[in-house]
Formats: sequence, C-alpha cells, structure tokens
Amino acid sequence: MQYRKLGKTGFEVSEVSLGTWQVGGRWGEPFNDQNAEQIINRAIDMGINFIDTADVYSNGLSEAAVAKVVKSRSERVYIATKCGRQIQPHTAEGYTPERLVGYVEESLSNMKRDTIDLIQLHCPPTEVYSRPEIFEAFDRLKEQGKIQNLGVSVELVDEALMAMKYPNVTTVQVIFNMFRLKPSRELFAAARENNCGIIARVPLASGLLSGKMNASTTFSPDDHRSFNRNGEAFDKGETFSGVDFETGLEAAEEIKKLFPGQESLAAWAIRWVLMFPEVSTVIPGASRPDQVTSNTQAAALPKLSEAQMQGVQEVYEKYFKSVVEPLW
Repeated sequence: MQYRKLGKTGFEVSEVSLGTWQVGGRWGEPFNDQNAEQIINRAIDMGINFIDTADVYSNGLSEAAVAKVVKSRSERVYIATKCGRQIQPHTAEGYTPERLVGYVEESLSNMKRDTIDLIQLHCPPTEVYSRPEIFEAFDRLKEQGKIQNLGVSVELVDEALMAMKYPNVTTVQVIFNMFRLKPSRELFAAARENNCGIIARVPLASGLLSGKMNASTTFSPDDHRSFNRNGEAFDKGETFSGVDFETGLEAAEEIKKLFPGQESLAAWAIRWVLMFPEVSTVIPGASRPDQVTSNTQAAALPKLSEAQMQGVQEVYEKYFKSVVEPLW
C-alpha cells in the first residue's frame, strides 16, 4: 500500500481506502455487524488507514462498527464521518449551527470517541456553501477538541470550489471515475492551490465499472440502484454516477477493450483514479471482505498507458460528456 498526504489535515492516508456506504446503507442488504467487522478488519490488514462513514449509514450502526474495530487494533486508522443528511426535508433552511453541532455530538456518542479525525458536511444544498456561520460552527468544535478537521462531500464541482474559500475546509469528497471526468479539469488545480485533499468516491459508478453487470442484472427493491435511478430519493448522481444504466453498460464494454486479458475492470477503474496525483485517496465500498482485497490490489497495478488514458477520455466524450457535465 502506498500513502498520500490528505491536504491540510497532514494525515498520510492509504491511496486506496474504504467507504462504508455498502457496509451500512441503501444497497438492499440489512446491516450485519459481523460482516461489517470482517470487512473493516480486512481493510486494516491490507494497509488501509482511512475509513469513511456517515451518521445516516444504518442510523449510526456503521459509525459504531468502524469505531469498534479501529479501537481493537493497534494501527493508527483515521475515521472520517459525515453530518447533515439527517435533516428532513433536506433543505438549506434546515441547516443551523446548533443542529450540526448536535449531530457531531451524536456521532461522538455512536463511536464512543472524544474526537473525530475528519467531519464532513454530507452533500448539503448549494445555498449552504454561502453561509459562513455554518462553517464557523466547526471552528468552535475544533477549539473544543471534538473534531480535528472539517471537510465537505459535494455533488457539484461548483460546490467544491465554493467550499474551498473557507480556510477551515481541509478536504473535498467528490464523485470521480471513468464516467465523471469533470473534477480533473475544473477542480483539481484549485484543490492543489488550496492544499485541499481530494477524496474520490463512487469510483466504480455503483458497479457499472466492475465489468460484471449486464442487461439482465437486477437489484433488490431496497437497493438505491433500483429506487433512485432518476433521483427519486437523493441526487441521482450518486447512483451509477447519474448515467443511464443501459448506456453505462455499453460504455463499460468499450472500456473493457482497453484492458484485454488483464485484471478485472474494477481494479483498472480504481487504478485509473490513482493516475491523478491530486487525488489523496479513493474510497471504493465493499459488501464482502474479498472485495476489499481486490480493491486494494488495484494500487499495485502498473500505470495506465497514454493510449489507455486517451481511450477512457474518448469513451467519456462519446457517451457522457454532453449529459453529465452540465449537471455536476
């Protein structure tokens, strides 16, 4: 495992880390504490030292499971969690410093910890980024020792650029994969200038880039890939990166041709993300321990060739650019 600096946090984090939405979230399976512990332990065994969770993942059970395992280990493992998505309806008016402070307190209780390594605003409405009092609230939490760093998880590149104007924002979490190239052109340079860490999420486009799906693939009714394809529950960009399922399958088949007879497409999709030095870490999820192993092995793959990088660019421009870029 290789490690990269996570912006102004100063943390040296594993370039492939673990996202726990699948461990405790809307992927069609009930939360299983034993499976969660196995996944998290496997991640640490593989050299992962950065784990991303959120208070809404199985109503705090994911936070609790992550913290429990990390406490049982001797390795230094950084925990990042998120707050704000509990606000329903999820509107800018619902965001108040008092409410967010309360959520931080709840996360500390869920994890039985005195401090949070990285707390992130969880994809708030765009208007929230124009409210300094929201960001100032986290300065007070840091002074109190309850958090170490503040970050944001965003839907839009423009939201990331707005957030980085606040000096206490140390990281930006953004969807970045072979089907969502806009951040590399419009965000990464600004992140570098602001010494802001980039956490790349949804690297496999909700499984499209695993290379294992086809037109017959089905999902359970409780899986967001069933109920949120058009943004019925939250931003549709979180599901298949916002692209049409059938189009995504067709594009994935073209991507496969760039890596004939080699490792799984998923591994190459993760390796592609790591080709960008501005990315501090990529956080693929896992529903089984063996998926953690295969995800981390992606870091050991050789660099993509110029022809492969250009091939990905061409597939993106052919299938997605005109649809994806105006929305996110």
